[in-house]
Amino acid sequence: MPLLHIFILALVQGITEFLPISSSGHLVLAWEFFDRAGWEAIQQTGSERLIMDIAVHVGTLAAVCVYFWRDLWFMAQGVAKLLVGQWTPGARLAFLVILATLPVVAVGFLFKDFITGTLHDSVTIVAWTTIGFGVLLLVADRMGMTVRRVEHITVFQALIIGASQVLALIPGTSRSGITMTAARFFGYERPEAARFSLLLSIPTILGAGTLAGLDLRETGDLALQYEALVAVAIAFATALLAIALMLRWLRHAGFMPFVVYRIVLGVVLLVWAA
Repeated sequence: MPLLHIFILALVQGITEFLPISSSGHLVLAWEFFDRAGWEAIQQTGSERLIMDIAVHVGTLAAVCVYFWRDLWFMAQGVAKLLVGQWTPGARLAFLVILATLPVVAVGFLFKDFITGTLHDSVTIVAWTTIGFGVLLLVADRMGMTVRRVEHITVFQALIIGASQVLALIPGTSRSGITMTAARFFGYERPEAARFSLLLSIPTILGAGTLAGLDLRETGDLALQYEALVAVAIAFATALLAIALMLRWLRHAGFMPFVVYRIVLGVVLLVWAA
């Protein structure tokens, strides 16, 4: 695959993975554009596309782990103290992140073939979910109070926020967008809603990457290609920058720019699909 196309895919994944605008939807559109353009240089086999998909996810996973290394260390210390019978805030946060991840893991495993097949082939679905969940994010941001922090999350709230990730299995929804929406409905401050959403992304991306890796193993094509390493590096750098800029923005403003972008993009996609 030419470096230009690798750059495009990795850039799209890196920028959109953690912004509330749907990375899966944008990747669907990127591949759709490549296919419709008829560029022979990027007519990839299923296993080659899997390699690229895994590569960009590895890059974004590394980025969120680097950015939130303090939270990860905090949780790791808490888990370690459980061995001596101490229940700490770090252990509680780790427990909530794991608990909130269980619903999407179960649904993703049971309906993986349907989701990656039927749903991911429809530009129209991407368009409507982009618009609909963008409007829902706006409603949550306007209605939700800004009085709670991650430390205040209850077991019930963690389960609801985590369960909302199931909707993100539909391309165009945005995993980060729907979890931030749920957190804003519960009254969490914008940066705190984003923080918990990004912490939830770690086991979720890890799980998705593992499933993709198992699929790749079944194809027998396990070569670690140079192109994949390039994709990892680009996705890592752009995701790290996207996380930093988004959190800085949310400390002073709301989600309106993301909502406007989603609505405009959704309308353009509907026109394109028609």
